[in-house]
Amino acid sequence: KFHAVLVVNSAHLASMASPDNERWLPIFWALDSFKSSQEADQREGDWTMDAVDEARVPPAHLAHEAFVDAMVKWDPEAADVAVAALARTAPAHRVFELFARYGARDFRDIGHKAIYVSNSWRTLECIGWQHAEPILRSLAYALLNHQGEPNPSESDLKPDRPWRENEKLVGEFRADWTTGKADPEATREMLGVLRTESASTACAQTVAFLNRGVSPDSLYDAFLASSGELLMRQPGIVALHAMTSTNALRYAFKTCADESTRRHLLLQNAAFVPLFRDAMGGRGKVGDNPIDALEPAEAGGSPDEILATVGRDNHEASRKVLAYLDAGGDPKPLIDGARRLIFLKGTNAHDYKFSAAVLEDFHTLDPAWRNRYLAASVFNLRGSGDKDNALVARTREALGA
Repeated sequence: KFHAVLVVNSAHLASMASPDNERWLPIFWALDSFKSSQEADQREGDWTMDAVDEARVPPAHLAHEAFVDAMVKWDPEAADVAVAALARTAPAHRVFELFARYGARDFRDIGHKAIYVSNSWRTLECIGWQHAEPILRSLAYALLNHQGEPNPSESDLKPDRPWRENEKLVGEFRADWTTGKADPEATREMLGVLRTESASTACAQTVAFLNRGVSPDSLYDAFLASSGELLMRQPGIVALHAMTSTNALRYAFKTCADESTRRHLLLQNAAFVPLFRDAMGGRGKVGDNPIDALEPAEAGGSPDEILATVGRDNHEASRKVLAYLDAGGDPKPLIDGARRLIFLKGTNAHDYKFSAAVLEDFHTLDPAWRNRYLAASVFNLRGSGDKDNALVARTREALGA
C-alpha cells in the first residue's frame, strides 16, 4: 500500500506539466488509486500502524544514534520510535540523508526502497514537513522489510552483499572525485561493463573511472542508458524498475551532501544495474538489443504519428523517436503527448512512476545519449491506439456535472 500512496508525487508532477483542460486527470487518478488501495487493505486484513510508543521515544540528542543503531540491527520497533524523534526534532535534510543511505542498502523489492525514499522526500517537499512523522515511520518499516529471510545483520544474504563490498570501495575514491570531466568514451566503456560483467566488477570499474578523472555524470549516463537497454531487451517489470530506481538513486545522489552517502549511492547504482539484468533471466526471453546500435527510421514522422506506432510496433516506434530527435525535432510535443497518453491510457502506478522518471531523466543525460534513452522508453509508454482507462470517462463526467 505504501507503493500506491507514494505514486502521488508522480501524479503531481504529471498534473503540473499537463494542459489546463486535463490537469485534473492525474489528480483524480491518484485519488482513485489511493481509495482502491484502502479497500484492498481492508480486504487483506486492514493493517493499521500502531501509535508511537511515547515512553520509548529517545531524546532529541540521541535520536540520530538510536536510528542508526536500529537500522544496523534491522530492528523495526527501535527504528519506529527513533524515527518519531527525528521527525519532531531533526532538520529535514539530515533525516533525508539518513533515509537515502538505507534506501540503497539492499537489493530487495526490485529497487522500490530507493524509490520510496526519493518519492517520500519529494512528496514532503510539496505538502510540508508537518506531515513527515507518519510518512517516515511507514518508510522505516518499508526499508526494514527483508521478505521473510533471517535478520540480515546476523546473516550473509545475497541482497546485502553489494553494500558490504562497497563499504571497502568507498575509501578508494580520489579526494576530488566529484570534479571529473565529461567523458563520452568512458560512458560507452561503462555501458559495456554493465552489459556483461558482475555487480562487483561494475563497482570496481566505477571507482577506476572516477580515479581516472571521469565525471560521475558520465557514469550516470551509462547507468541510465544501460537501464533503457534492459527495457528494450525485455519489456516488463524488472527493466522498468531498473530505470525508475536509477532515477531515484540519482535524485538522492544529487540531493545529499554527505560525502560517504554519495559514494555509497553511486556504487550501489553501479551494482543494481547488473543485478536487474541478471534478474531478467528467469522471466522469459532476453533479446539482444544494444541501445547504442539502435538505428533511426528513415523518417520519424510527427509526434502524433510516432505515438500512434507505440504499442503496435514498439521497435519501430523507438526507431521513429530516434529519427525525429536526431533530425532536430522538438522533444517537447513528443514528451507532452506521451505524458497525456499516460493520463488517458495508463492503468497502474507504474505507468505514472515510469513516465515521470523517464521524462525527467531525458533532460539530465548527455546529448549523445539523450535521444536513445527516450527512444528506449517507448517499450513501456502508452500509444494513442491503446484503450482509454475507465477512470477518464468517470473523471470527465464528474467535472462536467
